[in-house]
Amino acid sequence: MIHRCRLDADRPLPASAAEAFSCDGVVVIEDFVTRAQCAALRERALELVAEHAPHAPGTVFSTRDQRHARDAYFEASANRISPFFEEGAFDAHGRLCVPLDRAINKLGHAMHDLDPVFRAFSSGALLQSVAQGLGLADARLVQSMYIFKQPGIGGEVGCHQDSTYLYTEPQSVLGLWFAIEDAHRGNGCLGGLAGEHRRGLKEVFRRQPDGALKLEALQPDLHWDTAGLEWLEVPLGTLIAFNGSFPHLSEANRSAQSRHAFTLHAVSAAAHYPASNWIQRRAGDPPWRGFV
Repeated sequence: MIHRCRLDADRPLPASAAEAFSCDGVVVIEDFVTRAQCAALRERALELVAEHAPHAPGTVFSTRDQRHARDAYFEASANRISPFFEEGAFDAHGRLCVPLDRAINKLGHAMHDLDPVFRAFSSGALLQSVAQGLGLADARLVQSMYIFKQPGIGGEVGCHQDSTYLYTEPQSVLGLWFAIEDAHRGNGCLGGLAGEHRRGLKEVFRRQPDGALKLEALQPDLHWDTAGLEWLEVPLGTLIAFNGSFPHLSEANRSAQSRHAFTLHAVSAAAHYPASNWIQRRAGDPPWRGFV
């Protein structure tokens, strides 16, 4: 069973949590952020939707269809605050069929850099201490996503590894997934395969010589045996930290309750970050920052 813990003021990350993370590739830290912090981030996310979504193209994000990878809007989102719509937000004629604030799949991918509310949430000595305790000593924040998992139309996310999309040599990606609302089986909580990160990365998403982005197989068998899948039902305020090679997924949300979450991805400053990764700093941009 995936390890769960709470932080102690005198010893931020228990040794048992670090050991479990090494073994399973994931650890659940309960009561990491307060209800008020969750509410403030949720409110700001909805403000950003109201600000940015009316001007955004109907770009759909789906892990099952990589056509979005050929979209210049998607690539530009690496250094912007960009809304992406749910697949189920449009009717057969391409018209929006739900209210705008219920149509967005996610915001990405640089709120932690560009928005003061998200920047504050993504900073602090406590996050740095957790990252260090899990083996990431010199973290650099590369990506952020606010995921809405909308009621009724929240899309399925197939089993994947985050290091597929943020590749470093050696592997150093740390995912930090914050439950901004309660997450359970009914509204599409995460499910994961503990220990499978030790089998290595199956695919990598690379820029090709012609400029296109494409998934490349690193192992002959891309199938995931989900017989050992464990569902991570957690209340709001929980932090789920996982190794970049930890396989995880979430089901579609067909309930009447949304499942908001915020995800940060950090990498080691000492690791090689290839130019073939889709997220890159632009010329003149400051380097990626750490937690403090």
